Amino acid sequence: MLQPYLNKAVSECGVDEAGRGCLAGSVFAAAVILPNSESFLLNTENNDEIGKLISLLNDSKQLSDKQRRLLRPIIEKYAVAFSVAEVSNEEIDRINILEASILAMNRAIKALKTKPEFLLIDGNRFHTDTNIPFKTIIKGDASYMSIAAASVLAKTYRDDAMIKLSSLYTQYNWQKNKGYPTKDHRNAIKRFGVTPFHRLSFNLLGEPSLFD
Repeated sequence: MLQPYLNKAVSECGVDEAGRGCLAGSVFAAAVILPNSESFLLNTENNDEIGKLISLLNDSKQLSDKQRRLLRPIIEKYAVAFSVAEVSNEEIDRINILEASILAMNRAIKALKTKPEFLLIDGNRFHTDTNIPFKTIIKGDASYMSIAAASVLAKTYRDDAMIKLSSLYTQYNWQKNKGYPTKDHRNAIKRFGVTPFHRLSFNLLGEPSLFD
């Protein structure tokens, strides 16, 4: 079971990203502040939605699309504050995917309507100019509720964006592969070339490097 907080004495915000390994589309990040009161966490018998949140919430990669879609409105309803931000493929090509992921996280944090006192960041690399103290946690989305909630929002919002783009570029099957480097996606790139939404700094065709 996920931990509800690292330190219940402060307002914590979980932050996670989605789409780092994709060949196309933006990288998304979400920031979520969940209530850390024991009354909220214990109110599962009289509130089916909170019960579902606590029982189902996990790293979004461990959930089905149906489970993520079920959790998203519950997270948004009960969060003290949440926000979702993105960094485009053009920005990714310009500053690299690591810095783009960190930038997306910072954009999400700064867009929160309530300023948190502490940040729980999924992963091991982060920097910020917000002056909010933070802790990076490897596999944090499988450890803390707020990070897991952020992972669900980042994933579902990014999936929605790729599904929308798929109607413009039907041959790449983005509604299914969401821009990830699947065989069908790379075959489509070979056949039809790149779109304005592909990350040109990535190894789009999966070809071995000359320096390997």
